[in-house]
Amino acid sequence: MQEKIVITGMGTVNPLGLSVKESWENVIAGRTGVAPITVFDSHAAKLQVHIAAEVKNFNPENYMDAKEARRRDRFEQFAIAASKEALQNSGLEINESNAGRIGVIISSAIGGLTSLQESIITNHEIGPKKVSPFFIPMLMANGGAGMTAIEFGIKGPCFSVASACASGADGIGTALMMLRSGMIDAAFAGAAECTLTSTGVAAFDRVGATSRRSDSTPQPFDKNRDGLVMGEGAAVFVLERESDAKKRGANIFAELAGYGATADAYHVTAPHENGAGGSAAIRMALNSAGANIDEVGYINAHGTGTLLNDQSETRAIKATFGNELAYKIPISSTKSMTGHMMGATGALEIVFCVNAIKEGILPPTINYQTPDPECDLDYIPNKAREAKISLAISNAFGFGGHNAVLAVRKY
Repeated sequence: MQEKIVITGMGTVNPLGLSVKESWENVIAGRTGVAPITVFDSHAAKLQVHIAAEVKNFNPENYMDAKEARRRDRFEQFAIAASKEALQNSGLEINESNAGRIGVIISSAIGGLTSLQESIITNHEIGPKKVSPFFIPMLMANGGAGMTAIEFGIKGPCFSVASACASGADGIGTALMMLRSGMIDAAFAGAAECTLTSTGVAAFDRVGATSRRSDSTPQPFDKNRDGLVMGEGAAVFVLERESDAKKRGANIFAELAGYGATADAYHVTAPHENGAGGSAAIRMALNSAGANIDEVGYINAHGTGTLLNDQSETRAIKATFGNELAYKIPISSTKSMTGHMMGATGALEIVFCVNAIKEGILPPTINYQTPDPECDLDYIPNKAREAKISLAISNAFGFGGHNAVLAVRKY
């Protein structure tokens, strides 16, 4: 029997807060992180999208000195901030004796898009000599992982997984497998993302993914949903084997019980309409967790608010659990409040799954007004719900046909 892998630390910065505590309080209160874009002038950029879920009141100098902050892309700053909170509440001591046995798998779907756009403009308008010598380290998708390893002196495996909006979940799942294999003794695992630039917003709008409304959006699973709202942020976890965590007297939040991943092999942006790939990933995660389908007490859905995704995911859930059980499982899309943080959302949603198990409260799907006959499950509409659960799963699906699912169990 394989040893349990447990979560001993959690950290986040996201549109609902600059800590796990603040974020949880806001998500169960059903507060939205969506507001008019302030990080750039969307009207001057001639965009048709003018809202986003930004990380508010974030000061990188609360986590690093001013010189270091200038040399880091915003997504890297998020990664370090979330990692510091995770380390602090884990109580893990990193030293020369264990640094080589700790891994850092902090993923990103895109990397330093802010730095990319700024550097292209600088090169075009001023010239190559004004392009920052730190541009490449600010651009690379593994920057969040690398900078965190440097910050803490971690010398074990260090990399980023890039699988679009499944990146965070895939990275955490990879850390789970590495811990189970004995390759490492502990891991910092999660994801960080910042795609809120005029180019990033324009690109997602051009692919037909974004909502163009000004309020009460996104609307996951609602009949009148019209697309996702872009977000930003990071979430990072400290993972350890149960015996190591108990030996040092760590506080254990939950067990990271299972991971599943599949590919649709269908279309670069659209999910398969029957949800077969998502269903297979859910089954794989439950098998990895040694769990039966009737043990699942809550599903944190991918639930982007796009027409095709929500319909496909609903079908995937029905295909996995059967029509009778599927209608009994509470499901919510916390993206209705956080927006879609791309690769980082799959990590943040594990924070919500852990706290749902610990606190006995399930986050709602806000902005839900009109039922859709094609999306007719229990989406916990508009108000959090008390429920005692022992197992939750989180779905993360991404462009390229990526499907990743994580299972979290009460400890």
